[in-house]
Amino acid sequence: MMRGLSTAKALIAGVVLLGSTAPVVAKAEPVLLISIDGLRPGDVLEAEKRGLKIPNLRRFLAEGTYATGVMGNLPTVTYPSHTTLITGVAPARHGIVSNTTFDPKQINYGGWYWFAEDIKAPTLWDAAHAAGLSTANVHWPVSVGVKSLTYNLPQIWRSGHADDRKLVRALSTDGLYDALEHDCGAYADGIDEGIAGDETRAKFAVRLIETKKPDFVTVYLAALDHEEHLFGPGSAQANAVLERLDAAVGQLVAAELAARPDATVAVVSDHGFVGTDTEVNLFRPFIDAGLIKLGPDGKVASWDAMPWPSGGSIAVVLARPQDPALTGMVAALLDKLAADPKAMIARVATRAEIEKMGGNPEASFYVDLKPGALAGNFAADAPLTKPSRYKGMHGYFPAMPEMRSTFLIMGKGVAKARNLGEIDMRAIAPTLAARLGVAMPDAQVAPVAVASK
Repeated sequence: MMRGLSTAKALIAGVVLLGSTAPVVAKAEPVLLISIDGLRPGDVLEAEKRGLKIPNLRRFLAEGTYATGVMGNLPTVTYPSHTTLITGVAPARHGIVSNTTFDPKQINYGGWYWFAEDIKAPTLWDAAHAAGLSTANVHWPVSVGVKSLTYNLPQIWRSGHADDRKLVRALSTDGLYDALEHDCGAYADGIDEGIAGDETRAKFAVRLIETKKPDFVTVYLAALDHEEHLFGPGSAQANAVLERLDAAVGQLVAAELAARPDATVAVVSDHGFVGTDTEVNLFRPFIDAGLIKLGPDGKVASWDAMPWPSGGSIAVVLARPQDPALTGMVAALLDKLAADPKAMIARVATRAEIEKMGGNPEASFYVDLKPGALAGNFAADAPLTKPSRYKGMHGYFPAMPEMRSTFLIMGKGVAKARNLGEIDMRAIAPTLAARLGVAMPDAQVAPVAVASK
């Protein structure tokens, strides 16, 4: 049986700060966490200069606390970043190291890390549930099968076929999908990343908040990222979508504050964006070097080293990572490619450098592409470079300034007009945990100060 916030207050002793054994007593408050995929900090901070009419997001600057930028993960893509946002640890720790799973023989039909069982670190959902709070989610990445969610509409798709809705219904909390669809009309397809799909999900989230009044809610909106890929960051199409998402944020905030007047509301994003014009295909040189062998059907028959694309960067996985001869062969190939201006390689990171950045522990090398280039997916007959299919991309190493993401927070007891400067993405989960009054002792970074004095 669900226990309310008053019970949680009696159960919670406080939040344990990183590096401290003494608990810090925190008052439990409801939290609504909204993610706008691809929202650049400057789109909010410089909205007037950029001609953007986003009053609901701008409200956070005056009535709350904000970061000028959030330093993200390696790689700066959606699923690893959203898992860091909900766990407070880097991909090497939480296990969601890319959007798509490693699939060298291309047998998983482009499968993503949809399933929460792959998360190796405690989440905010887990911490809230353990403290007796009710939890809810609409479309957050890596949310299929989260046992600590009281109400869950997870994100998953396979083909875009109508059966995808049946899949979401089957994987949602029993009865929740049908009840919300009864009140709100048809739900969005899982693969639908357009603005209409986001507006539908926001409508479902509003109704969920109104009817269930959960203590902790996560909501994910994808349409801005979709438009930035297709038309570029700052394009007229992306700006128009952001203004419609701003209206959705206003509806979500209004619903939350009506249901829980003492709530904290946070808006985050997972990464920034840069414009792109070139697609780089590292599979071709790996095939030419004999590191990938194809069968008569043109598919991968065997491999010794395999690129694993992640937007603006590429992990390289070795079949035998302890083999010095293989490691040397791949290092020599990458050095040769890095010296070729056509390959548009900015940097090749070694295993030790990847570990320092908290990136994929399966990767022996990680290739960072130059701004303007993106990594192509497997195509045996593709040239090294060709014009890109997208006008915008992310996924580059997190040090790139354009990859900074967004953090905005407001609510009862949150400082007004406080500028935090640049923060670490791993600080966001423990900061929200402090608002909820729950502990996240595994977080790698301490919370940031958002409370008014």
